[in-house]
Amino acid sequence: MIDFTVQKYRELLSSLVKGNYTFQTFEEFITKPNRKSVILRHDVDLLPSNSLVFARIQAAKGIKGTYYFRAVPESWDETVIKKIATLGHEIGYHYECLTTTQGDLVSGINDFSKNLSALRQLAPVSTICMHGSPLSRYDSKDLWKTYNYQDYEILAEPYFDINYNQVYYLTDTGRKWDGQKTSVRDRVDTHFTRTYHHTSEIIRSLNANAFPDQVMFTFHPQRWNDNMMKWSKELVMQNVKNIVKKHFYVNRYL
Repeated sequence: MIDFTVQKYRELLSSLVKGNYTFQTFEEFITKPNRKSVILRHDVDLLPSNSLVFARIQAAKGIKGTYYFRAVPESWDETVIKKIATLGHEIGYHYECLTTTQGDLVSGINDFSKNLSALRQLAPVSTICMHGSPLSRYDSKDLWKTYNYQDYEILAEPYFDINYNQVYYLTDTGRKWDGQKTSVRDRVDTHFTRTYHHTSEIIRSLNANAFPDQVMFTFHPQRWNDNMMKWSKELVMQNVKNIVKKHFYVNRYL
């Protein structure tokens, strides 16, 4: 079966359930991590309706995930945000404040505070996560070289508050699970060397009990479609983006 379909996502969840993993939100994991635990992180960059599909699938299985929303029209859908929160999932802020303010720190922290407050009008927010903004020269994580997100009642940020030598990190950045060569900022330092390319490889590893005990997955739900027209469009667009990122942006701003 082809990869990056909603059906394949269902199969992955089923394998995690069969593997006796507990599903924790990022907030829960930071507060009290379970020994065998998976964090389902979702970066809602585009098409929030796709994230709602994921959230409903998880809720039907009694699973909780974490959903990070950008403060831009293509992500910020208040109806979807409220529905996902109502299903029991964690809502977080996917900040890109130094990109939107062209690196201005004062404007950036004001932008962060304003958007965080607006999101908290829709759902509780205790964690944040940087949006990579691969075409920007600015890394929004640099905001925290001057400011402290704990001052905003934020518990944690995935790029700062997880030991990735203990927690295995997998991201579908680049529309593959081993897309480090085309990833500008979605990278972590880790001692883990095992990589996967297809979701089926992850599923086989889970079924063979050969998968790490603590894992964070990062999904971009706009990449996952059962509709073949939408699936094909996303495939073509992502392949073009990968070429552009690899040749013009990767390593330039790292």
